[in-house]
Amino acid sequence: MKWKDQPKNRPKNRPKNRQWQRRVFWLALAPLVGWAILSWSWLLFVDWGAMRSAAKNPADAILVLGGSIAREIYVTKLAKDNPQIPILISSGSQEPCIKFIFERELAPQDRVWLEKCAKSTFGNFYFSVPILKQWGTRKVKIITSPTHLPRAKWLAQILFAARNIWVEVELVQEQGIPGNRESGLKTILDVGRSLIWATISQVYSPPQCSATTKITEVNLNDWCQKGFKCEYQGQVKKAGKCDN
Repeated sequence: MKWKDQPKNRPKNRPKNRQWQRRVFWLALAPLVGWAILSWSWLLFVDWGAMRSAAKNPADAILVLGGSIAREIYVTKLAKDNPQIPILISSGSQEPCIKFIFERELAPQDRVWLEKCAKSTFGNFYFSVPILKQWGTRKVKIITSPTHLPRAKWLAQILFAARNIWVEVELVQEQGIPGNRESGLKTILDVGRSLIWATISQVYSPPQCSATTKITEVNLNDWCQKGFKCEYQGQVKKAGKCDN
């Protein structure tokens, strides 16, 4: 006696389940693919020939990232050695502190600008790009500290390369508690939004920071009336200056 073949218990809706799973997979993958394309499409706009040429030449602008008055003291030496190069200090110490330092070091002030719009490292570069582009900058020297790496360097390389500006980083040692505290999460988030902004900035340029002042225009009398405080390692004695 032959046994009849038993029917296999196969769910009738299995093809539909597989089709649904594929749809879910592609729906989940699509945003990631879109993000990847948007994040890296800025590379298509980079003039690599011009970048390589700029890399061989000296920097034609200096950008000081705020966070430590030691960086501003350091840049006074660069100002004396290279008086023809414009300097932009992004959200640094209070204006009279920077001015007193330049006066004390006998550094030229006529090509030094203070930008006060930035509230973060990303903001340092976001607000600096329009100014540097207006100056015709091809290679910028960035002054920061080892405690600000690698985040500051990566953000600069992404955001400035997107505008065909070569980046050179120069480090200044700090004393005491650093003004910039780094973390892996902060680096990932900042790099992510920098990649996206590098593409968006090809079609949209933010307006220049309205809170940009030449150091020669800083009114010390007003500041002395309002009051201010300089970082200790700057060794700036406010009272003696304001009494003059």
